Amino acid sequence: MTAASEKIGFVGTGLMGHGMAKNIVEKGYPLTVIAHRNRKPVEDLVSRGATEAASLEELARGCSIIFLCLTGAPEVAAAVAALKPGLAKGSVIVDCSTSDPTVTLRLAAELAEIGVDFADAPLSRTPKEAWAGTLDCMVGAEDAVFSRIEPVIATWAAKIVHIGAIGDGHKMKLLNNFLSLGYAALYSEALAMSRKVGIPVAKFDKVIRGGRMDCGFYQTFMGYALEGNREAHKFSLSNAYKDMRYVESMANAVTLATPMTSAVKNSFASAMATGGDGPEDYVPHLSDFVARANGLK
Repeated sequence: MTAASEKIGFVGTGLMGHGMAKNIVEKGYPLTVIAHRNRKPVEDLVSRGATEAASLEELARGCSIIFLCLTGAPEVAAAVAALKPGLAKGSVIVDCSTSDPTVTLRLAAELAEIGVDFADAPLSRTPKEAWAGTLDCMVGAEDAVFSRIEPVIATWAAKIVHIGAIGDGHKMKLLNNFLSLGYAALYSEALAMSRKVGIPVAKFDKVIRGGRMDCGFYQTFMGYALEGNREAHKFSLSNAYKDMRYVESMANAVTLATPMTSAVKNSFASAMATGGDGPEDYVPHLSDFVARANGLK
């Protein structure tokens, strides 16, 4: 199929998916979406030209490329099962979720039996970049499949890296999230220590900001820790904890010792166990949980 003839489906119009789907339809692709609990994103997308499907099977019947942007591997597997009866031979499912690579490989094998391709194309950056169409994307796919889906991904991603075969995108995404969530755990502990030894957060920030240890992730993290913006980095603690469990699982599968991975995962587990499991408890809020665990307000 040519890019002009592709019909796109999108499942998961949440914090990231809404902006991604908005860019797909505004850049000329026919788009079909489906509502879950929150209808507002779907209603917005329909107002921009998208079509709403009544079921996942109906969505599958009308689309040649279907993007998934869901919470994790169980949700992806459930969505694929519901899509399957409507999938036509030659269609492609692209999983943009942060998922378990073993599940990715299993789903790809199942879909191959009915002539459907599968690719993993997880994301990096925030909902702000999703809306602007400037996300980073790392793709695991066969070469021909990558060539087919790349023009659609380019509607919402400014940086696209073809990592390798199916599953490699999700493996790389877990490595990426290990680094970013590791930063969050380090920042949270460093900020608590800074306060304990009498250095205010504002003075801490003056040293780090603009220096060698500064980065985009630090700046969004400090958007909350310093400025109090609760929505500076809208990635939930529960998703972070889920991702770190996936990182541990990937390491266990190759018999890799992971003292750092476990320490980062436990930092998020502690926050989850002490009230950080809400939908609006975001990664920068980890600093509050680490502070309270050390007797700080």
